[in-house]
Amino acid sequence: MQRFVKHWKAERRPSLTQAFVPLSFLPGAKYQFDWSHEGVVLGGVVQTVTVAHFRLCYSRRMFVVALPRETPEMIFEAHKRACTGFGGVPLAGIYDNPKPIVTTVFTGKEREFNRRLLALMNHYLVEPIACTPAAGWEKGQVENQVGNVREWLFTPRPVFADCTALNTWLEQRCQELAQRFHPEQSDRRIAEVFAEERPLLRPLTAAFDGYFEQTVRVSSTCLVAYDRNRYSVPAEYAGKTASLRAYADHIRVVAEDRVVAEHPRNFGRGRLLFDPWHYLPVLERKPGALRDGAPFQQWELPVPVRNVLESFLTQTGGDKAFVDLLLLARPHGLESLAVACDLALEQGLATPSVMLTHLHRLSAPAPPDGLETPDRLRLSQEPRADCDRYDQLRQREAVQVG
Repeated sequence: MQRFVKHWKAERRPSLTQAFVPLSFLPGAKYQFDWSHEGVVLGGVVQTVTVAHFRLCYSRRMFVVALPRETPEMIFEAHKRACTGFGGVPLAGIYDNPKPIVTTVFTGKEREFNRRLLALMNHYLVEPIACTPAAGWEKGQVENQVGNVREWLFTPRPVFADCTALNTWLEQRCQELAQRFHPEQSDRRIAEVFAEERPLLRPLTAAFDGYFEQTVRVSSTCLVAYDRNRYSVPAEYAGKTASLRAYADHIRVVAEDRVVAEHPRNFGRGRLLFDPWHYLPVLERKPGALRDGAPFQQWELPVPVRNVLESFLTQTGGDKAFVDLLLLARPHGLESLAVACDLALEQGLATPSVMLTHLHRLSAPAPPDGLETPDRLRLSQEPRADCDRYDQLRQREAVQVG
């Protein structure tokens, strides 16, 4: 039956194989977006990165940025960088139908876009337009760009120390490639046409706060999990529910309407990222954990503080004394504590009370500058100090008593 219907439609449909309608775009009207996966060498390791491709449809100016993942927060970061790179925002964007962008594909052009992507589009006042599935010609400019960029920029594999250095180089290369001649306006370079289009882009306002959010439960070890890694949270939130916000380069944990933890994002697997200060309330009850606790084994303490810690751990009850010192020093920070420890070690009095005294002195506010008295408030006759008056009063009192 299916073969019959296919044959019946083919007989009644005119043959339009490989026939297309040429497209023309107004300045500042639209851009096209696509992903690709490219091989690079970062920090001596061969790996695959996701590359976000943007292309202004009128001027053909392109912008590419390499990111570790093809996830919503990476899409937000890519758009923020592209808008900054172009110096403005077009009226509409043409997209494919991947899950981070389109949640559901309906008949025709009807789409259900990702909720956070719509928030991004509404922030920049951009109309998202989804292509027909398997109809790459609807965004043919960026489709061709993907192949060209792979040949021009990623063959052979580029070698850089990290992704930041790679993106700096990619942005520079995009500017250099803008010196090519425009494919339609052959007497002008892409950079010249872009200079004409740029004033017609919508000016940038505040950057979009691009994060992917999910609800998490803080474990009994004060950790929350995301993307196969775990991050520490202050001990008072153990066992409670919090909101984890994943950005392209960092993680934030929000509880009780405030940010309670923030970490640089890690893209490995099974990594533990600790902030030792999060565990101080636990140390107050269990100071022995200072010796073997995982959050404290890789704690990069300043040299004077490390010397005091090693000295304390050789004494009975030294771990509790050092924990008490940390609790007292937390409002002042490690830098002030390092200075206080250094001063105490120089004096040969490395005790909590001495270091706390130094901390208070270091954090004490500077004395106010001397005040100048206006001339109209000066005394016409300055009081004179006369100690003989005190003796006269004593003698007068003695006479009265006698």
